[in-house]
Amino acid sequence: MKQLTHYDIENNQKQFPITIVCDAIRTPENIGMCFRISESFGVKKIYFHESSPTIENRIVKKTARNTVNQIEHASYSNFKTIIQELKAAGNTIIGIEITDKSINIQDFEFKNHEKIVLLLGSERNGIENIQLVDHTVAIPMFGRNSSMNVIHSLAITLYEATNQIKTIKNTEINSEYK
Repeated sequence: MKQLTHYDIENNQKQFPITIVCDAIRTPENIGMCFRISESFGVKKIYFHESSPTIENRIVKKTARNTVNQIEHASYSNFKTIIQELKAAGNTIIGIEITDKSINIQDFEFKNHEKIVLLLGSERNGIENIQLVDHTVAIPMFGRNSSMNVIHSLAITLYEATNQIKTIKNTEINSEYK
């Protein structure tokens, strides 16, 4: 067995109809990691609140590495407005949040939605206006803690969502050739 380097690997690059909206995330490391994980899962675009650390922040730059140049991103000033604009553009708004209506992530049918917005809450308060979302998903946890880092939650959710969407897209492609 030989450990491979980045130069040995050629990824099957895809872009998925997934947008990320960060609801006032304040930690530079989380902003940087949002870029890294979103780029690695083929996210279309990321929105950050204007009060979040910017890509000029040295910790954001260091954590994100060069992914800030590889994924489209923008800032917004009004959370309600950006969510309404994304809904009007045909997106389903899915909050990654523990609520009394949350669906376990593996039971949610991401593949049934053409365009998805994954909404991340702030580190301290979660999603502040939960009434704006169409659905909420939660990650089953088996330890004593009831929450995890927002970017870890994003990574797990992106894995599940892209796996479902990829499976549907591959099935559609394969059926076209039969």
